[in-house]
Amino acid sequence: MPNFTIPRGSATGRRPGARIVGRALTCTVFSLAGLLFYISAETARGTDLRTDNSLLRLSDVILQRSTQNQQTQAQLTDLQHRADALAKQRVAPSDTAQLDPLRRSAGLDPVKGSGLTVTLNDAPPDATARIPGVPDPGVNDLVIHQQDIQAVVNALWRGGAEGIQVMDQRLIATSAVRCVGNTLLLQGRVYSPPYVIKAVGRTDALRAAVNGDPTINNYLQYVAAYGLGWKVQESANLTLPGYAGSVDLHSANG
Repeated sequence: MPNFTIPRGSATGRRPGARIVGRALTCTVFSLAGLLFYISAETARGTDLRTDNSLLRLSDVILQRSTQNQQTQAQLTDLQHRADALAKQRVAPSDTAQLDPLRRSAGLDPVKGSGLTVTLNDAPPDATARIPGVPDPGVNDLVIHQQDIQAVVNALWRGGAEGIQVMDQRLIATSAVRCVGNTLLLQGRVYSPPYVIKAVGRTDALRAAVNGDPTINNYLQYVAAYGLGWKVQESANLTLPGYAGSVDLHSANG
């Protein structure tokens, strides 16, 4: 007959004292479980945590703030126009002649003339490689990035642009182009592609600066490979609005 050995720690032959300890441990486990259920109920307080309005997605918060900023911007623009009108009534004609060039160079006045309109757009979501031998695209290959928009803006400045407008906003020295996810955040407002950039200046110089930019040339490779949007249009008569936001510099990095 085979000889079986009872493993160590088995319940066979357990003494009465061990049974008492086991019952005490069981009671302790159930007590802790009850305490955890109570804490969970107090934390939730009967609300559905998945639908709690305090847990809005970051994109929803950004869009909400963008709408608020747009409304505030409209009020600020109206007040600035009123302030300018009052200031002109009190400023001598000679002083106005000195201030006008400063306002134009700061981007506070509208500017008109010939120029370029550059449009960038995401590729279709189901885009595949259009060139033999090119690997299938990843998500980042099909969307516009902050560096793409910055490259166009910087090239236009180098090309001698008198003024630049991104979407419906005029850029000034303190303007910053940032991307949050697949959206553009510009001066407190959020935009989705396609992104339209307009510049007033000599069209030949502007186009040469755009064509010679290495970052833009890299972007154009993705345009050819995956179908990202790219369009450059010349215009004999563009009108860019003056900048209407705050000109205060809140911070600067040295």
